[in-house]
Amino acid sequence: MSQSKRIMHPNHVAVPRNFCRLPGAYGVAKICVSGAAETGHCGLDAFEKAKEAGREIAKQGAIITTGATTGFPMYAAMGAKDECGFSIGFSPAATEREHSETYKLPLDYMDVIVYTGFGYSGRDLLLVRSSDAVIIGCGRIGTLNEFSVAFEDHRPIGILEGTWETDEILRRVIESAHRPNHKIVYDSDPKAMVERLLEMVVKDKEATNLVYNSPDKWDQTGKNADYIL
Repeated sequence: MSQSKRIMHPNHVAVPRNFCRLPGAYGVAKICVSGAAETGHCGLDAFEKAKEAGREIAKQGAIITTGATTGFPMYAAMGAKDECGFSIGFSPAATEREHSETYKLPLDYMDVIVYTGFGYSGRDLLLVRSSDAVIIGCGRIGTLNEFSVAFEDHRPIGILEGTWETDEILRRVIESAHRPNHKIVYDSDPKAMVERLLEMVVKDKEATNLVYNSPDKWDQTGKNADYIL
């Protein structure tokens, strides 16, 4: 009996080619896309908004990071691969077999999968702390957990507005918390949101990256050279 062959978009299996180093030797920005693994409650525009966010991340030369899961994050990773972007997934599983057979999670649309072995909550922590900024789409409890980690770690956060209620819930939570946070932006346009987040990432790196200058040290970089620590 013949088996049907899976047809893949050529960009989804192509070598990633969209990388853009930030100015000032700050490396390549990593933007996390957080959202629900099951999107039945998210509305009709969730798929396209997620894909557009992923496409814009790749077009801007950044790396997309996700929880290596289905739903909203997978759509975003798919969008990034449409543009030959680079995609990293952080799995709750310890091995590829556990990822696929126990957690029933996909291997598609990711160039690298980090098998954390820490379950969902531990995965969330590593995912956010490995990213420079976070986009929050339509989500559930796991998304709220990732938002909380990003909030406490002072990561730039973009809350994507859509037909879902997640943005409204988070707006009420933030207002009720009485903890102003100037690193949170709201937008319904994924392109504008990615651009705003990248601006914030550059400012963050300018403010927090440590530079050491030794007037006496001499090596191949030359005297009086700055060293990024």
